[in-house]
Amino acid sequence: MRRPDLTFSALDHTPASKPGRDEFTNPEGKPFIDAMRQGSRENGVRVFDLNDAEHGISHVVAPEIGMVLPGATHAVPDSHACTVGGLGALAFGCGTTELEHVLATQVIALIKPKRMRVNIVGKLGAHASAKDVALNILSQIGSSGGRGHAIEFAGEAARALSVEGRLTLCNLTIEMGSRSGLVAPDDTTFQWLAGRPWAPGGAMWERALTHWRTLRSDDDAFFDKDVTVNCEGLAPQITWGTDPAQVIPVDGRTPDPSSMPADKRALAERALAYMGLAGGEHIEGLPVHRVFIGSCTNARLPDLREAAAILRGRKVAEGVVALVSPGSGKVKREAEAIGLDSIFKDAGFIWGESACSMCAGANGDGGQSGERILSTTNRNFENRQGRGARTHLVGPALAAAAAVSGRIVDVRKLADGQA
Repeated sequence: MRRPDLTFSALDHTPASKPGRDEFTNPEGKPFIDAMRQGSRENGVRVFDLNDAEHGISHVVAPEIGMVLPGATHAVPDSHACTVGGLGALAFGCGTTELEHVLATQVIALIKPKRMRVNIVGKLGAHASAKDVALNILSQIGSSGGRGHAIEFAGEAARALSVEGRLTLCNLTIEMGSRSGLVAPDDTTFQWLAGRPWAPGGAMWERALTHWRTLRSDDDAFFDKDVTVNCEGLAPQITWGTDPAQVIPVDGRTPDPSSMPADKRALAERALAYMGLAGGEHIEGLPVHRVFIGSCTNARLPDLREAAAILRGRKVAEGVVALVSPGSGKVKREAEAIGLDSIFKDAGFIWGESACSMCAGANGDGGQSGERILSTTNRNFENRQGRGARTHLVGPALAAAAAVSGRIVDVRKLADGQA
């Protein structure tokens, strides 16, 4: 390994997220945990282990401790490495063979991607968040719209997002077909990074700021593809199918395959059949069996606040299993310090440990066949969260609203006392 000092390992996919878990709670994950520890020890690599104060999901921990900084290049053997582009870094998910090359050489070999800009304009509607922006972009450009490109998210609505919102937005870049996406760093980024444990300090901070301020596209920069997405009054979004781009507003109807082009009709019909839906059906009102709030997409402190605001004073509906898994030990501690854990537990949520949890279904957490799940994660593929489980991707507020309603409900109505 060429640079052990610039290499870090995290236990996130296979550890259980059940309260009070240890390395034995998910027996199937124990060999992976042992192998990660052994490989890290042999190569002198810092491992964020289960008992580490900074333990958590890789894409949550790296930004929050200042491991990843504007202008950095970040390589991770997980497709959602693009998350950290929210800080203005260039990140790439790698396969295992490619990662071997990176570890041995500290170099990543790429075909230079084309450049794509997604201009996001307009002011979001009530209870719409960065997750809704990302889903709306997906509904417009599709799951292959960014293929072969690196995406820069720009425009007034992108700039208005918090850093946590930008991380969520960039997290779904891979679902748009692009390996890497970013939001250019600005004062919002710099203020968020100031004082992070691994961020530079003192004179080095000032030197870093001077450099980071140059990391923006020139006004006359050329983009191979330029897309504008209007999010004025954007409603909370929800997926209806088995592709993250199969998205409608929560108060919308599923598409009618008969009105689609022939090349898209079969895919839509298969997705509707798997999800137990009919074309032209209102999605609001469908019963919900399980709710998950977590993952590298939506498990940061603002996400938990957003959900807790809906849950306060309410109870999870009978028959609904609801789980929240904070994105890191730091997020969990901060949430507990301000009482968010009590709000979740009083409502009837399981307050879990930090892990990827139900996102990939690789640690014992998952749904049953036929169950309808509202999830703040990033993928709704067939069998992703359990064989035969039907996953709808949503933001934290919509997930919380479904948990207490026992059905898919427009969170705007719930917040206004209409539902």
